[in-house]
Amino acid sequence: MTGVVVVFALVVNRFLPLLSPAVIAVVTGAALANLGAIGERYRPGLQFAAKRVLRAAIVLLGLQIALPQVLALGWQTMVIVVVATGATFTITPLIGRRLGLSPGTSLLVATGVSICGAAAIAAMHDSVDSTDDDAAGALSVVVLYGSAAIVVVPLLASWLGLTQAQLGVWAGAAVHEVAQVAAIGAASGVLVAAVTVKLGRVILLAPIVALTTLRRRSTTTAGLAGVSAAPRVADKSGVSGVSGVSGTSGTSGAKRPPVMPLFVAGFLAMVALRSTGLVPSAVTDVVPTVTNVLMAGALFGLGTGIDLRKLAKGGRAMLLGAIATGLIGTISLAGVALLV
Repeated sequence: MTGVVVVFALVVNRFLPLLSPAVIAVVTGAALANLGAIGERYRPGLQFAAKRVLRAAIVLLGLQIALPQVLALGWQTMVIVVVATGATFTITPLIGRRLGLSPGTSLLVATGVSICGAAAIAAMHDSVDSTDDDAAGALSVVVLYGSAAIVVVPLLASWLGLTQAQLGVWAGAAVHEVAQVAAIGAASGVLVAAVTVKLGRVILLAPIVALTTLRRRSTTTAGLAGVSAAPRVADKSGVSGVSGVSGTSGTSGAKRPPVMPLFVAGFLAMVALRSTGLVPSAVTDVVPTVTNVLMAGALFGLGTGIDLRKLAKGGRAMLLGAIATGLIGTISLAGVALLV
């Protein structure tokens, strides 16, 4: 089933290039699951795709990025990318908390908007405790506002009198999906510049996921230390335990998240390998296609766990997405006006 859906997603992408195969696949997965078309016999394979295949796709994504090309953009562009991405990722969860959204939804919206859309959401979802519904809300944000940006960004750039160079940097620094950035670049004559800037944002996926995981690991460790320090009491059977935590005995049964997920380390290794210039062009030419296929399969698996009835009630997630999109767009536009 996954293979059929991947082929379908690739075909649709040929006619609607603004929608990446991954986004098409996740929407298809959610639709089929909510129509009751996903039998239990498919679940093991879908879970494998949503976990293992996803990690392989993220690792291969690194082979599309060569640091010398990104650094050639100049320090001004890199400052814009880092500041806009970092500020949006930091501020969005705080706004989400004010809106009453779950930490998982707020984090995934922040990740998708600030870094690289569906791929970033999937990577963060696989690294932290978030639900499929959290991921669904974030993916909806990426599809809606990223697609709208294909029309809005060039119109605003024309109205504001931005140069071609400024438009390329702004699109790459502000728009969510690589496919959406490519659509703007191709229509506006700034394809190479816009996509290169976007790949500069994609590089930030690894450190942001790693730092988020490390922070959660530290929080978990602190919580476990508090449990360990709690007074020990004996239950009726005479077994000593921790007061208020039935059936536990210290931290022996606790599992802490790794400092850096292995697939994130693999992503960085592939970036380093591509940056050496030793990867043959025959490989680099085919990597984007392979990555798209794997990502579509993984996102289809993720999509089958989405409950559309819950998603339909996610108005606050869409509001947060609008605020986050406006935030990264405004910050990057200010940077473009000042530095490019």
